[in-house]
Amino acid sequence: MSSTTITNVSRISPMPVHRRLLLAGGISVAYLILSFFLIGFRPEQIFISGVFFLLYTLSKKTRNFVLTLMPFIVFWVIFDYMKAFPNYRFNTVHIGDLYALEKKYFGFSYQGSLHTINEFWTQNRNTFLDVLNGFFYLCWMPVPISFAGYLFFKNRRAAIEFCLTFLLTNFVGFIGYYGYPAAPPWYIHEHGLAFNPATPGNIAGLAGFDHFFGVQIFHGLYAKSSNVFAAMPSLHTAYALLSVYYAFRKNVALGWKIFLTIVCLGTWFAALYTDHHYLLDVLVGILCAIIGITLFRSVLLRTRGFKKFMDGYYQQVA
Repeated sequence: MSSTTITNVSRISPMPVHRRLLLAGGISVAYLILSFFLIGFRPEQIFISGVFFLLYTLSKKTRNFVLTLMPFIVFWVIFDYMKAFPNYRFNTVHIGDLYALEKKYFGFSYQGSLHTINEFWTQNRNTFLDVLNGFFYLCWMPVPISFAGYLFFKNRRAAIEFCLTFLLTNFVGFIGYYGYPAAPPWYIHEHGLAFNPATPGNIAGLAGFDHFFGVQIFHGLYAKSSNVFAAMPSLHTAYALLSVYYAFRKNVALGWKIFLTIVCLGTWFAALYTDHHYLLDVLVGILCAIIGITLFRSVLLRTRGFKKFMDGYYQQVA
């Protein structure tokens, strides 16, 4: 449906400027205060609240933009707050049993012993693949956000659907995080089978990218990891698939379809190559995307109350 489509919902009266300023300022301050008490102060909290305040108050176009992409902000806040409620406090962390399961179903003989795909690539890395897979992993959030921005200008209703499906898929993945806490492959290679809740994040196979460019990009990202034991499912995998699905469903420009498909396949491979996920994690990540899409399109969009919500949401940002 085009962004110019007119619905039967009455157009919402614009909010006075002073009320918009108070609302945006109140939300930003409340977020900073809550964050301080839950996880402590972090510079990126100023950034995210500042971006929200600026976009919400600057103009109608920027306000509509930030409201359309609000599910990404909600995701980021919830994901960040997971630091206050680490999943290993709620369920047993799977380390050796997941490793054994991966070997059982996807292990193969290499140099006289049984290896996982991750173990093969830890012994066969090269600079070209280090750099290539580093770029793919950097796409995990910028690409879906950029695609959502593209949809905002081309098909606003599709942008809303994509953003909400993204958020719903994350909720499905978070259930997996807390229901089945799991160590990434690099954990065993670095720390063995013993569980240590104080283990910091590790860039593992992404170190080659930082070293090649002489930067600290992945070092900085993984130093802020919300939870080391959240490898199952791989939501990097899910995000990439969601983008491809909506690119084809909404029949966007061919260039986007090709680009997103390449990024999707590259991200799946990078998850294994960089030693951050088992193939099992990747497959369950794909399943999360399928569940999220199915719940949104086959359940929620067929519910009268949710359809009314969608009409209101669309009218607010149209």
